[in-house]
Amino acid sequence: MADGAVALKFSDPHTTAKGEDRAWVPTTTLRTLWLNTGTLCNIACENCYIQSTPTNDDLVYLRREEALPYLDEALTMGTQEIGLTGGEPFMNPDCIGIIIDALDRGFEVLVLTNAMKPMMRPRIKEGLLGIPHDLRDRLTLRVSLDHYTAALHNEERGPGAFDIAAEGLAWLRDNGFRMAIAGRTMWGEDEAASRNGYETLISDLSLPIDATDPKQLVLFAEMRAKDDPPEITTACWGILGKSPEQIMCSSSRMVVKRKGAAAPVVLSCTLLAYDSRFEMGRTLKEAARPVSLNHKWCATFCVLGGSSCS
Repeated sequence: MADGAVALKFSDPHTTAKGEDRAWVPTTTLRTLWLNTGTLCNIACENCYIQSTPTNDDLVYLRREEALPYLDEALTMGTQEIGLTGGEPFMNPDCIGIIIDALDRGFEVLVLTNAMKPMMRPRIKEGLLGIPHDLRDRLTLRVSLDHYTAALHNEERGPGAFDIAAEGLAWLRDNGFRMAIAGRTMWGEDEAASRNGYETLISDLSLPIDATDPKQLVLFAEMRAKDDPPEITTACWGILGKSPEQIMCSSSRMVVKRKGAAAPVVLSCTLLAYDSRFEMGRTLKEAARPVSLNHKWCATFCVLGGSSCS
């Protein structure tokens, strides 16, 4: 850096803007492999961290034949869970096939969906219902329901979104699928009040979900482009009483296919789809290396927010 220049926050992988040692996370084990099915979505949320819309195909559909090598490699690395995220995964024509391939290999499978029209298309419903029950027991569909009230959920996702998602949840319930809900904390409610609100909704909808279980009802820390969180230093682990092994990039990676790219790449996590600094390689083995926490969402979502996509 030239004399007199001001260091930018989150720019250097090893040093913060104040010259302190930046925190980093070792890879412990690849517990969860995320497959990004593409950034296309049926809706455009007010604040989507991955900028998914009906027209954004910066991450194109991941094809079944492209996902297969990663599923097979994950078998050799002790991976327990395959996560499908987007965009809206059920817009990808190969989504059902990828789910079946993952289940056939013995993985737990987690699909993140808004449970709206793409999931309710006849072809998708038939595909889900066609999954044998002995495999379906390892499949969870986690539905994005940003708030337990229609008004605030629709504020984020558009008019009528809440009622459409409720119909999707009812279909999953009626057909015996294991499900979970992902909510957001953007309205500043404390966790107890939020879980109580969801508990009432879950009861009203007769859903088989325990609102007190953080796996069945996940409440995510909010990420906004204008956020200006502090940088995380190596000293922060002791100050915050946290360990690098608690951060999700210690045990997960995400595969994406960029528009125009010849092949998929592996990223450090689900949050940083567009930042090339977090491309870790073409294979899971190449990606099994430490991650420097030099993005503001590493601080906002993971370390300070205590959230994990898994």
